[in-house]
Amino acid sequence: MSIFNGFDFGGVFDIELALESLPFILGGLPMTLVVSLAGMAIGLLLGLFLALARRSEKLTLRWPARMYISFMRGTPMLVFLFLLYFGLPEIGIEFTALTAAILGFGLNSAAYIAEINRSSLNSIDHGQWESGKALNMSYWKTLRKIILPQATRIAIPPLTNVFMDIVKATSLAAVITVPELFQKTQIAVGREFDAMTLYILVAMIYWPTCVIISFFQDRLEKRYSRFL
Repeated sequence: MSIFNGFDFGGVFDIELALESLPFILGGLPMTLVVSLAGMAIGLLLGLFLALARRSEKLTLRWPARMYISFMRGTPMLVFLFLLYFGLPEIGIEFTALTAAILGFGLNSAAYIAEINRSSLNSIDHGQWESGKALNMSYWKTLRKIILPQATRIAIPPLTNVFMDIVKATSLAAVITVPELFQKTQIAVGREFDAMTLYILVAMIYWPTCVIISFFQDRLEKRYSRFL
């Protein structure tokens, strides 16, 4: 006898409920994008400087960067969010839920972005640096004009993966009351008592969002392909 005998497949997903709940749940999408984009922006900026510090010959730059990256990669994102939102107020530092989420994802993603940037920079032939020196260009000008355009093309796919991970991980911000997609879904579940339908629905919102991000990844790769 099949274990699925008597199973009501039609009861797994209530289309009518999904359509009724869609506008309410989509109301959390702007907040999801705000947290994701702002967190990624912080991560990109801090990640670049961390990568450069990791490559530095100065121990005073290299070791603090290594410790920061190790700590962020070695601790759960949820724990870090709790630390920012619930822990810091005990020492007099208080953030709103939105600020804590943005800082949490930005500071955490910077560690992963730093390693991506470092490997991308290391993949550029050392002769490119020598070319900049031969043209009497400063370190920063060589980095900006010659090295970064080439390294960016190499870093785009893994950086896109980090961004998609941030978009999906924003669901963790629901636990600190940020009104993003998943938090809206939890409210709807508590109201409608149909977890299966609503969780499938929110999954079907995250999916096309990441597909759109992948589309922009392809466009960026084509744009920067001329530097290879």
